[in-house]
Amino acid sequence: MSTEETERGRSLWSDAWHRLKSNRLATAGAVVLVVLALACAAGPFFSQSYEDQNLDLGAVPPSAQHWLGTDTLGRDLLARILYGGRISITVGLVATFVALAIGVTYGAVAGFVGGKVDAVMMRLVDILYALPFAIFVILLMVFFGRNIFLLFFAIGAVEWLTMARIVRGQVMSIKKMEFIEAARALGLGRRRIIFKHLIPNVLGPVIVYTTLTIPSVMLLEAFLSFLGLGVQAPMSSWGVLIKDGSEKMEEYWWLLVFPGALFSLTLFSLNFLGDGLRDALDVRSSKD
Repeated sequence: MSTEETERGRSLWSDAWHRLKSNRLATAGAVVLVVLALACAAGPFFSQSYEDQNLDLGAVPPSAQHWLGTDTLGRDLLARILYGGRISITVGLVATFVALAIGVTYGAVAGFVGGKVDAVMMRLVDILYALPFAIFVILLMVFFGRNIFLLFFAIGAVEWLTMARIVRGQVMSIKKMEFIEAARALGLGRRRIIFKHLIPNVLGPVIVYTTLTIPSVMLLEAFLSFLGLGVQAPMSSWGVLIKDGSEKMEEYWWLLVFPGALFSLTLFSLNFLGDGLRDALDVRSSKD
């Protein structure tokens, strides 16, 4: 680092980027996630169609022609995994983004305002927690029709509840700190304090929970697909492939092992990346 850069110092984000790059596990996790995303995005263009059936072939183990084998309908498992990854990753990202947008804002407002407003807002969260998730999604499907994009938002509209509680607890613990009191003394409005000062200081727990939300959302999508409300045949997702493979694992082990391995690899990568981001964005540790 040059003398001029040393005198200026580094911003929070540049310091966080530097700390993240020095974390080998987090970097490896990020690389794996990027490779998986690119493979799922481009892979189906270079492999066999996920819809092509060969009933005479049936389920065969991995071979030179079918690298990961085929399912009971003779469909290439590699093609179905790559195509299913598109849907699983999209479900995870979109639904998690919806949960973040609602939960972080809701929890920050409740925690910062406090009092009766906080009590009413959190009682609403408790009521929503008591509602069965499946019934909520079924009602949405009945009123708005079966639509995979609606599924993304329906899952996100439920997952935000825990996020709101986490953010509320974090905001309540820091809203009386000196820098928040200073912002109030300067006459800053509530909106600016919440979005410019409070939310950036709770990014660590938010990002860690986000890395757990994405695979959880993928499993929820698999559950809904099992009920006939999610991904419909001949489309697939990693969750659907794992569910189908678990039913036939004694006869056709590859139908469970390969989708399960990719899902596990994604989960570990998200956890490593989340831990690295938590450490990198920890404002207190960045001042050490």
